[in-house]
Amino acid sequence: MRAIEITKPGAPDVLQLCERPMPVANAGEVIIKVHAAGINRPDVLQRTGNYPVPPGASDLPGLEVAGEIVDGDLAGSGFSKGDMVCALVQGGGYAEYCAAPIAQCLPVPKGLSAVEAASLPETFFTVYSNVFDRARLSEGETLLVQGGTSGIGVTAIQLATAMGHRVFATAGSDDKCRACESLGAEKGINYRTEDFVEVVKAATGGKGVDVVLDMVAGDYLPREVSCLADDGRIVIIALLGGAKATVNLGDVLRRRLTITGSTLRPRPVAFKAAIAASLKEKVWPLLESGKIKPVIFKTFPLAQAAEAHTLMESSTHVGKIVLQVI
Repeated sequence: MRAIEITKPGAPDVLQLCERPMPVANAGEVIIKVHAAGINRPDVLQRTGNYPVPPGASDLPGLEVAGEIVDGDLAGSGFSKGDMVCALVQGGGYAEYCAAPIAQCLPVPKGLSAVEAASLPETFFTVYSNVFDRARLSEGETLLVQGGTSGIGVTAIQLATAMGHRVFATAGSDDKCRACESLGAEKGINYRTEDFVEVVKAATGGKGVDVVLDMVAGDYLPREVSCLADDGRIVIIALLGGAKATVNLGDVLRRRLTITGSTLRPRPVAFKAAIAASLKEKVWPLLESGKIKPVIFKTFPLAQAAEAHTLMESSTHVGKIVLQVI
């Protein structure tokens, strides 16, 4: 099969088209003929040598795919050969075929294309697990999303808004702020010209937000503590601003704050299967009704994965970048 491999750690041009053996399905896995594969920040980190591949995972990049089940262990899954699914995988998505745990497969939502479906798993699994399970965003609570026009950001804004929450989001330009608002954010905050702490405090009558979804960390963290409501929670999912921060722990004690975080890729299949079940029950109906829509910025053919990564690193996109394999 054709695939994209990382020939050595480095710039986007280290992504090269190659021939690889077909993957083999282990127990509980299926083989998907990949129609499209989503691109995510962890793929970039893996390419640059900063995101180790978990033991047993494919060295090929790609954490989400959509396509047709062609083989594998289907027992008790409710799926059949020929079904169109999207799946969260540990790697191997940039290829014509990919092995995926059946428990991490979801049907392509009715009305969506394979390209749209391929943009869903990584961001929806991540957002749901962190915002609703880990940070426990509850009825009547507010959310601040850092990086509102990223793939994670557009998912978090839409999902929280569809579930009835007030959402604020940061972005790096006025146009991107308006894009956040078009997706449901009450206010897009230009982090280059505005202080998100001041804006959030003003919009909430001085209370602050209940949950912050943070992919920046670094010097954002103490400011996020300042804009949290009492009993508020910060959940960190990436470290784009650095891995170290200085925080006033007196605020954490006095106001009963929680600072937590997680990475999804190393978690066991059973953990991800539980997220998949929640998504199918609570989120897939929102996609099928059109209350939430995939945001696809641009697609590239598989052979142009390097160009796709160059676009990802430019941070000029709004939403997802997807490779079309078929």
